[in-house]
Amino acid sequence: MNDLDVAKRAARDAATARRLDLNAQAAGNALAAHVLRDCPPPPGAVISGFWPMGEEIDIRPLLHALHDRGHRVALPVTPRRGEALTFRGWQPGDVLVPERFGTMRPIGEILTPDMLLIPLLAFDAAGGRLGYGGGFYDRTLAGLPGRFRLGCAFAAQQVDAVPVGPYDIRLDAVATENGIIRCGS
Repeated sequence: MNDLDVAKRAARDAATARRLDLNAQAAGNALAAHVLRDCPPPPGAVISGFWPMGEEIDIRPLLHALHDRGHRVALPVTPRRGEALTFRGWQPGDVLVPERFGTMRPIGEILTPDMLLIPLLAFDAAGGRLGYGGGFYDRTLAGLPGRFRLGCAFAAQQVDAVPVGPYDIRLDAVATENGIIRCGS
């Protein structure tokens, strides 16, 4: 294990501990209001979200609101290791199928997102993001250049600097229960 891997593992452990006992639903409602007011997707944009798992912030209020505003919403399908995510259409009431790693996916048609809502363990103001370590989002983002990348997390998950490597793709902004953070380089 190299120094970057060690730093990322330590950062993941610390970030996971910071989000324990936070109110995921209340924070998710506040996050949704901030996104819709301060960072709304353009009309007609296809939005990829995620179904929250574990202690993640609950973005389902935002997914419902985006659907109600006429956006097509998609959720990720977890591929084999080393591959990029694909996204399937979702709407309220759809059946979700359990997948590996505790994720849930819809069975709708495959869609290509214009804007991606990305789960985070940690983030920094420069757009550095730390996920779970599978590299799925980095591979996916590399294959979708020019798409708007909006991380979704609790404000407590912000750190001074996320350890990043050469294949880590930065965020354009982060939405938390406290507002939208526009990321700089």
